[in-house]
Amino acid sequence: MKIYKLKSGILVESGEKHYLLENYVWDHFINDDSLYQKIKSLVQKKEPVENSLILLQNGLQAPIGNQEIWASGVTYFNSKLARQEESEAAGGGDFYARVYVAERPELFFKSTPHRCVGPGEKVRIRKDSTWNVPEPELTLLLTSSGKIVGYTIGNDMSSRSIEGENPLYLPQAKTYDGCASIGPGIYVSEWPFPTDSEIHLLINRGGEAVFEGKTSVAQMKRSPEELAGWLFRELSFPQGCLLMTGTGIVPTKDFTLEPGDEIRITIDKIGTLTNWVD
Repeated sequence: MKIYKLKSGILVESGEKHYLLENYVWDHFINDDSLYQKIKSLVQKKEPVENSLILLQNGLQAPIGNQEIWASGVTYFNSKLARQEESEAAGGGDFYARVYVAERPELFFKSTPHRCVGPGEKVRIRKDSTWNVPEPELTLLLTSSGKIVGYTIGNDMSSRSIEGENPLYLPQAKTYDGCASIGPGIYVSEWPFPTDSEIHLLINRGGEAVFEGKTSVAQMKRSPEELAGWLFRELSFPQGCLLMTGTGIVPTKDFTLEPGDEIRITIDKIGTLTNWVD
């Protein structure tokens, strides 16, 4: 099943049918360890709606309320190599090689809700950065107890020129206005996310593809459960949180985003997240 946050309520997609749940507060609704069972029970008592396409076109919002967004780094081998290359001149390459094999993962704060955009909205690139890329990532929906109850698509926008200059600049390279996007909805299942699912990135410029790449969730070195467990070790999230799990698609160093670019990220089971660059 999938759930979408709308201006008019919560839209549930179950099979080929859609159900509108009204009068529910998003934060309270999703922060439920039994989210799948709750949704399944609710739709059994509802009649499907016929105007789901109109509702999604006119009222779709980012699937976030008051949750913080955190992110994981260097969880794919391709990401390890890219981080080492971009930070070699600054002497920071060894840090990324070490964290890839370490017991403790790299976890960092990514975004507050007001710095995150939803489907069809504009992400931003920093004016003081010369090298900017999107990072397509499977993103976990976690309850306040730390349980994974859903999955969405995340775009962890990254200023590679800033991070590459000095690893200590990571917060500036990762966190700024318009630094993230998530959506289009939340995939909710009673089973763990399939590891054979593909992640696909397409960047269009002037109507033509300028970069395309793909990877598989199976390429992740660490499991979603492992990353979630580390995040909750000494942190509490009263409304739950979202955790981006790292990227395995890294554009070459001769590529950088430009204003007007269209970014399309597709993950099996979840759908496609589309944004434009401001």
